[in-house]
Amino acid sequence: MEQFITIIIMAVIGAVIGGVTNHLAIKMLFHPYEAKYLFRKRIPFTPGLIPKRRDELAVQLGKTVVDHLLTPESLKRKLKDPAFHQILLRMANDGLEKVFTTRQTLAEVLDAIGIKEAQDKTKNAVRKLVEKKYIEFMTSKSGESLSSLLSEGTKQKVDQVIPVIAKQICEKAVEYFESEEGKRRLERMIDDFLMKKGMLGNMIQMFLGNTKVIDKVQPEIIKFFKHEGTSELFESLIEKEWKKLQEKTVDEAEEFIGRETMLEGIQSIVDRTISVDTLFAKPVSELVAPAHSYVQKVVPVVVEKAGDFLVERIDSLMSQLKLEDIVREQVESFSVERIEELILGISKREFKMITYLGALLGGIIGVVQGVIALFIA
Repeated sequence: MEQFITIIIMAVIGAVIGGVTNHLAIKMLFHPYEAKYLFRKRIPFTPGLIPKRRDELAVQLGKTVVDHLLTPESLKRKLKDPAFHQILLRMANDGLEKVFTTRQTLAEVLDAIGIKEAQDKTKNAVRKLVEKKYIEFMTSKSGESLSSLLSEGTKQKVDQVIPVIAKQICEKAVEYFESEEGKRRLERMIDDFLMKKGMLGNMIQMFLGNTKVIDKVQPEIIKFFKHEGTSELFESLIEKEWKKLQEKTVDEAEEFIGRETMLEGIQSIVDRTISVDTLFAKPVSELVAPAHSYVQKVVPVVVEKAGDFLVERIDSLMSQLKLEDIVREQVESFSVERIEELILGISKREFKMITYLGALLGGIIGVVQGVIALFIA
């Protein structure tokens, strides 16, 4: 009985020693975090193994990630995986659907992504572009006549519209002078004219008696504008001015009208044609709506082409990213406590098993030692 108790005691002692030794060895991987000194001499095994070789660990982790985990071949396989392709396609469609259904205006979207004062900047950019193109055009066409810049089709259209303009002038004049406003305006003009003529004006009014001058003049003016010859007169005058205008050079036309006036006119046309304010006030969904069906057809092709593009260039891309350096720098920036948490978080169970194994082996060794001791005794 005493012999059996001796073996049990030696087994327990061996188990305790084995378990404690392994537990201490695991602790010494991380602790202490810093070197300890006694009488200015560094105590052996301080700091712990991992704190002492953290830089080497960082380098090795970087190499392990690049050489065995995130390899170009593994990434290529993932990019070629049909399931991954479907995930990318679904993400692209979801993102585009948000764009096609959003009620945010273009100005709000640009402001949200950090592009400030986009509307004013766009206006200024358009004005600068118009001014630049105008100056380039005027410089390139300097000395040329306006006639040389107009196509034959344009000249014919203007020639065809001149009679229409002349007729409209006469019609509008008749309409105006037949109105009460036109009659009042004409009456004031006649009164001013007669007052300036003094005696002659008084004589005319006396000669007409109770009849107003306006009642005599208004019908004659209306008759003048209704006469066919008046329309022909205006047509002839407009044609002469049109021919004179065509003979002028680009420089003469600019000098006559003024560069600022011409630029303002062009800017006004551009503003009406391309209304920046209207554009930025519209919801993005309305702006992109015409392209909805087209984009839906193109997205799968773009995703596939993007995947092929990445597959072809993944080696160069990973080389440019320098993943090894990224991992190394990241690990070097970790505190020792953080590294300990990471390793224990992954291998805590395994470390416990190592401690238990040490206790088991210690216990077995204790039993063997007890048995040997009994035989020797």
